[in-house]
Amino acid sequence: MRVDRLRPLFAILFLTLVTPLPASAQERAYFVTYDHYLEERGNLEIALAATTGVPRNDVPVYTAPWLELEYGITGWWTAELYLEGVAAHEQGSAFTGWRWENRFRPLKTERAINPVIYVEFEDINEASRIQKEIVGGGPISDEPIDQLSEEHVRELEAKLILSSAIRGWNVSENFIVEKNLSADEGFEFGYSVGVSRPLGGLASGTSCRFCRENFVAGVEAYGGLGESKDFTLADTRHFLAPVVAWHLSDRMTIKASAGFGLTDASERYLFRFGWAYEMPIGSGR
Repeated sequence: MRVDRLRPLFAILFLTLVTPLPASAQERAYFVTYDHYLEERGNLEIALAATTGVPRNDVPVYTAPWLELEYGITGWWTAELYLEGVAAHEQGSAFTGWRWENRFRPLKTERAINPVIYVEFEDINEASRIQKEIVGGGPISDEPIDQLSEEHVRELEAKLILSSAIRGWNVSENFIVEKNLSADEGFEFGYSVGVSRPLGGLASGTSCRFCRENFVAGVEAYGGLGESKDFTLADTRHFLAPVVAWHLSDRMTIKASAGFGLTDASERYLFRFGWAYEMPIGSGR
């Protein structure tokens, strides 16, 4: 796939963002960390996002866009399909695969700590760079994109999501376990932690795009924790990333993040940008 074939995706994203709409959606501000809020039953969320990585040691800068289709099957079950790609400076571009995600909330009522079970099947290749999660250890590969895209893998990923709402704040912790089904490898581990809150209190009741309650700010930290055959933090990647989300309307959200690599194995920066639009297409609760 050539780089210019990815340009229509970014054009659609830009045109949608500048389309005027009235003003507060529930899309989380995080890019990696999950909280306990699921998609409403019968609602479809369409999202476009991209991760731009700035590696160390003269490894080319890359941009990895992805499309998300998230649907609320029931009040306790949300499913999501991902399609992803990558383009690297002077290395071309590639389609890197798809992911099928499911989140289950076992407890219906709000608790001090709300658990969610996450299971995802991935059919991707080694050129994948969207980095929805970081597990295991070692830096990203410096091999050319066209070579990495020929190495296909199938993986199964599980997360334990713990999330709390505390006086307007959201505090979420995710523990990640991933298994490569295509190779005789051990289990890889990772984590993410996020804290966020709206900048304002209750909605004012007027149509306002720039009211403080329409903005959510926070920070998330995420990284790898080694693998079952070598459970160590040596040569693992870790990032600290401020995040911000802007609810342009009750259905549309844009968000951004700047991640800073904390170890020598990490990229210097991970810049992320996303847009999401939610629409009812089925019967509600």
